[in-house]
Amino acid sequence: MGEEIAGGSGAGLSEVERVVDVFVAPSKTFTDMLRSTSWWLPFVLMLLMTVGATVAVDKQVGFARVVENQIQQNPKQEERLNSLTAEQRAVQLRGMEKGYRATSYGSFLFILIFVAIGALLYWASFNFGLGARTTYGQMFAVWMYASLPRLISGLLAIVLLMAGVNTDSYNLQNPVGTNLAYYMSDAAPWLRVALSFFDVIGLWVLVLLVLGTAIVAKVPKGKAAVIVVGWWVVGLIVITGITAATS
Repeated sequence: MGEEIAGGSGAGLSEVERVVDVFVAPSKTFTDMLRSTSWWLPFVLMLLMTVGATVAVDKQVGFARVVENQIQQNPKQEERLNSLTAEQRAVQLRGMEKGYRATSYGSFLFILIFVAIGALLYWASFNFGLGARTTYGQMFAVWMYASLPRLISGLLAIVLLMAGVNTDSYNLQNPVGTNLAYYMSDAAPWLRVALSFFDVIGLWVLVLLVLGTAIVAKVPKGKAAVIVVGWWVVGLIVITGITAATS
């Protein structure tokens, strides 16, 4: 996963060193991507964390409860289900439970798809918008490594679940209180979605994306921030708008 870049000097960092440096010296990790775009270790770590978190949810909460909690967060969906007969509702709930379980255990695949699309948008924006000469592989690697702080969210979720904290009200889409939306369960769905973007871990990832893309694209951090934060704002508006229209 990833490739060596011709013209790199020295042995460079090991995969473990790159992961550690994301947290203590991120510039070293992203500079090393000019030598190699390998990204297998972050992916393995994310896979293990997502599967581990899903096992914890399955054991401590159960996906039947997860479905009930998610329905309560979406008034339109709750109203639609309440209009069904008891038998129809049971069938719908069983199907949703199976769907949530399957997508949760396979969430690492969605991570790959999301990163692939995001890296493509960044690559096109930097190369055609700023005239940079970065590669798609570099942007993909930057995104994978910049996402590593999200492992902290997964670890916190596992610890809290195993300790039995908030299992009855567990929210699969926002499991850890690192953003204001977590504490505003009675707010409108669109507002909770908007506030969830202002997440301590998520903003950390955003800063790393700015730093990483600036290094591999060889552009000033200010210009990198315009693109990275610009796409973040687009995502916020689109997802909030969709939520407002469907909930």
